[in-house]
Amino acid sequence: MFDFNRVQQLREFYNSGATRSYAFRKEQLLRLKTVILKYENAIYEALKKDLNKSPEESWVTEIALVLNEIRYALNQLKKWMRPQKVKTNLINFPSSSRIIPEPLGVVFIISPWNYPFQLLLKPLVGAISAGNCVVLKSSEHAPATTLLLRRIITDAFDDKYILFTEGQGAEVVPAFINHFRFDHIFFTGGPVVGKSIYQLAAKDLVPVTLELGGKSPCVVESDADISTAARRIAIAKFSNSGQICIAPDYLLVHHSVKNKLIKSLQEAIIHFFGNQPEASGDYGRVINEKQFDRIVGYLNDGKIIFGGRHDRSQLFIEPTLIDDVNIDGNIMKEEIFGPLLPIITYRHTDEVLKIISRNPNPLAFYLFTISRQKEKFWMDNVAFGGGCVNNAAWHITNHHLPLGGRGFSGIGQYQGRKSFDTFSHMKSVMKTPNWFDPNFKYPPLKGRLKFLKKII
Repeated sequence: MFDFNRVQQLREFYNSGATRSYAFRKEQLLRLKTVILKYENAIYEALKKDLNKSPEESWVTEIALVLNEIRYALNQLKKWMRPQKVKTNLINFPSSSRIIPEPLGVVFIISPWNYPFQLLLKPLVGAISAGNCVVLKSSEHAPATTLLLRRIITDAFDDKYILFTEGQGAEVVPAFINHFRFDHIFFTGGPVVGKSIYQLAAKDLVPVTLELGGKSPCVVESDADISTAARRIAIAKFSNSGQICIAPDYLLVHHSVKNKLIKSLQEAIIHFFGNQPEASGDYGRVINEKQFDRIVGYLNDGKIIFGGRHDRSQLFIEPTLIDDVNIDGNIMKEEIFGPLLPIITYRHTDEVLKIISRNPNPLAFYLFTISRQKEKFWMDNVAFGGGCVNNAAWHITNHHLPLGGRGFSGIGQYQGRKSFDTFSHMKSVMKTPNWFDPNFKYPPLKGRLKFLKKII
């Protein structure tokens, strides 16, 4: 629960100026890297317990993403910290202008359960790089990983600098926000909780980054490479048992390639996970019974054409393809966040745009086509956070691309340089010499209007 004295210690440590130097920030990033490598096997074990992730999947989707973020930050940190010179306009000649990045102060990072390791530590890399002190809140729904994260953070950092907290999010998060004014709040999770955090932050005008979710559409055009599309869609949708905020939530498939795509999707799923995915070491589990019951409830909103088996005792739901989807059903109103893939057929693009408009501003959008003209049409006509053409979900592995949603799918961005910017204030400074101080800037201004119009 909330301890004001412990959080106040972070404020005092930040005010001491200890976090501001390049040397300090670099040292903390290296510490984080070292301790992650130290606990690598324990990370595999924790993620296996919580989500049945294999070591290979844990490495690719969790550990490697954090280590790559650290590596990139270490390589770029001096450049990011350096004041940026910018031009100065004529009216201020001969002044010079620059933008100085400075830390925000004490920030609060709150992570979800679906990727409990990387979705806590990737933002932390940005916060450390920018020179902040941090309170971390890991999800209670991934208990093994949360317990390990506590060991990792306390091993790497003094709790006067990085404070790790646990407990029920519905109690802990409001207590922290109501009793301490953070300089920024970074939340990854669902829109419902995101709204409540936004409201809590608003009373003290605390800026927020909200990485939320939504119903991310995937359009498969008539000219798409179907076999490749099926493989890329299937791995993005069914990894982590579909519990991915940027997973393709539903397919919009041109009628001319629908049957071929369904066949290719079935082949891809069997190739990846076998005829009995519950026995596969590469197929995950639903996080808990509450989520299991919610996902299974969607099975009645269409016709199951592949998969559909489920076992509550094992928190197992088979990769499932659903046709004849009820457009007005819950499966098309709510983010599925599970291994069910609705397939909707279209003939004309206006049908697709109408369906997407029912859940506008998705976190991600995926398009499969070889036509540049079609690509331009979809990019121009669908508003979304980020996405791929002829791929799905892998844009998150490119640290040169900022991640974030818009509207109900999120506020703000992070990853790579964008994380540093998110946890920094860009301070604008203009410096003017004393040797040139023209009188036209000062009253009386009468009679100077024509001249001022020319120079301003």
